[in-house]
Amino acid sequence: MNKNEFQCKQQQDSYVGSNDENIDRGNWTNKREYMLSMIGYAVGLGNVWRFPYLAYKNGGGAFLIPYVIMLAVAGIPLFFLESSFGQFCSQGPVNVWRALPIFQGVGVAMVLVSTLVGIYYNVIIAYSLYYMFASFQSPLPWSDCFYWSNSNCSLTPRGTCFIIEPVIVANMTLWENETCPKENIISIPVQSPSEQYWDLVALQRSSGLDETGPVVWHLALCLLLGWLLIAAALYKGIKSSGKVVYFTATFPYVVLLILLIRGVTLEGARDGIEFYIGSQSNLTKLGEAEVWRDAATQIFYSLSVAWGGVTALSSYNKFHNNVFKDALTVCLTNCGTSVFAGFAIFSILGHMAHVYGKPVSEVAQAGFGLAFIAYPDALSKLPISPLWSILFFFMLLTLGLDSQFAGIEVISTCLQDAFPERFKSKRSIISVGTCAILFLLGLPCVTQAGIYWVTLMDQFCAGFVLLIAALLELVGVFYFYGGNRFIKDIEMMIGTRSSLFWLWWRACWFFITPAVILVWSLLTFRPPSYGTVQYPAWGVALGWCMIAFCLIWIPLVAIWKILCAQGNPWQVGVSGRDVDA
Repeated sequence: MNKNEFQCKQQQDSYVGSNDENIDRGNWTNKREYMLSMIGYAVGLGNVWRFPYLAYKNGGGAFLIPYVIMLAVAGIPLFFLESSFGQFCSQGPVNVWRALPIFQGVGVAMVLVSTLVGIYYNVIIAYSLYYMFASFQSPLPWSDCFYWSNSNCSLTPRGTCFIIEPVIVANMTLWENETCPKENIISIPVQSPSEQYWDLVALQRSSGLDETGPVVWHLALCLLLGWLLIAAALYKGIKSSGKVVYFTATFPYVVLLILLIRGVTLEGARDGIEFYIGSQSNLTKLGEAEVWRDAATQIFYSLSVAWGGVTALSSYNKFHNNVFKDALTVCLTNCGTSVFAGFAIFSILGHMAHVYGKPVSEVAQAGFGLAFIAYPDALSKLPISPLWSILFFFMLLTLGLDSQFAGIEVISTCLQDAFPERFKSKRSIISVGTCAILFLLGLPCVTQAGIYWVTLMDQFCAGFVLLIAALLELVGVFYFYGGNRFIKDIEMMIGTRSSLFWLWWRACWFFITPAVILVWSLLTFRPPSYGTVQYPAWGVALGWCMIAFCLIWIPLVAIWKILCAQGNPWQVGVSGRDVDA
């Protein structure tokens, strides 16, 4: 099968360079822009705020064993598959399936997931923007219990001392400088300034999903600014975003290096690193299913497979680009970044634990807790704390923007592929219009109940749908289109390889990777919650409705293609003979 038979109709794009191989859609200006865009897409917030905590929680250095195994059997094979698929077809995640029309709904599901994720992901960027702006003051506003705090705020532990005598029982409040027998102390729950600042000032958080509350305007303005930045970067598609990533994809590494150098010079840093990946490693953790589930989850999400972005970005490559080498480079860079970021994070958390006189386990958190509570608290203890805080949140901003560039590019690319005549020479309108619509859809996420919406969408949208999409992607390509046929297509691009080279990839694509996804799908679901706040039944039902909305298109499109096609269902599935062909 030649390339022209495989790919669907090409469309015109006004932003095509004179040296572009694909005169209809355009190509990356150069290889560097593609690689930086891919690395920026794969390396996101999860590399900084999720992996280090997972490594610490799941046995420290021992966690690298399941992590590397999952990278080898699931992460790299899926990334290589999607990169090759997009580059060979020169189409986005929906139109690549014109080769297998009954599977075109898989691409639709990927686009819908990217859309829903784009809505809430930019809210996280808005959080980073707000904290970055708030860092331009000294002292940092979360460094102490200022006017915005309540009586529950404290920098030091509180407790009640019960002094028991033969006749008299005394009760008094214990503060740091007072003494009391340890066995007589009962701790009183308090919140740190950074925790209260996050809840009371940044989020103005309500009691639950049932209590929506008004829009938090400083977050709404930051959300608007975030979308304006993305629209500006994508104004000319990959031709403009490819220039922006020279900065946004490299700057996080500069900041991580600076934070690491500063962190290891602090007292207590060694303890933090020991807890992260040093002598505290616990090999017995490898016998727990949860450890392997967390390793698979981190690999799957951090590489952004089954979201459509890898396929969309690769579709702008030149046909004979060495896609295998690129996929391997991006995957290894992504995972190396996760490990590297952990040293920068835990060295400073170790210092924070030293200042508070607590074990590292009591200050380490994941997700929002690490990025907006624990780490800002730790940075506030450093000299020139506003500088470190500005650098950290600017780094989070650039990490988030890179991922959003590719996510929005998925939508823009699919719209252009689907309606080439209507959107001819209107790339800027697509990008700006998409950003405007997603901004409006994201406004509920910046109300006082916004954090609950963000958590709900994150848990449901970025979970089960991706597993189904990835599994059907493998089944469609290797069991319907044909694994040997697809390998020959890859060799058309990168040259012939030995049978020994393909032995591992065949094993993964045909059996190992689908088996990993099936097992993982049975272990991943957890009822949504934010801290101690549980979600109402209607909130959980709404989450399942979002999953259904994404997945329903898979059978609907398959049925539509069969009903409208010429020939039998098998011909529709494997030969691309449908009404649009």
